[in-house]
Amino acid sequence: MAKAAKAPASFETALAQLEDIIQAMDSGDMPLETALASYKQGTELIKFCQGKLADAEQQLKILENNELKTLDLPNGQ
Repeated sequence: MAKAAKAPASFETALAQLEDIIQAMDSGDMPLETALASYKQGTELIKFCQGKLADAEQQLKILENNELKTLDLPNGQ
């Protein structure tokens, strides 16, 4: 039986793991079984990141009275 994947500690950690997977897969030296496992892990990380982004968007909507607004930064940043 396969181990359940442990959730990343943060969005940034998940993103870094995704970047590592992409880099390893791009090398072309990965065996098929490893590539399949990495692909599966990558899709799980993407779902995690999408969930975190959706949560952040929901928090912004709540903070802005359910109206998502553009952030105006000084000096055009």
